[in-house]
Amino acid sequence: MSKQTVISARVENAMLDELDRIAAFHERSRAWVIARLLQQATARELEYIELVEPALEDVAAGRLIPHEEVMAQIEARLAARKAA
Repeated sequence: MSKQTVISARVENAMLDELDRIAAFHERSRAWVIARLLQQATARELEYIELVEPALEDVAAGRLIPHEEVMAQIEARLAARKAA
């Protein structure tokens, strides 16, 4: 089993009520619910970061396509679809 650390967070009472409702539904503790939700949110956020980081590296390296060029490519594709 991996090492666990206790953390704390301030939440509005309404959020606490919602967490307790989820915990009751699953017949689990509030801590279990919070850990599960944090795990899900962390996974989503890391997916986002992994998608964005390469783009930021491209920007830093100057590998950019001007907005006008991108829009022209999109308009050309749309026109080709309409013509087909």
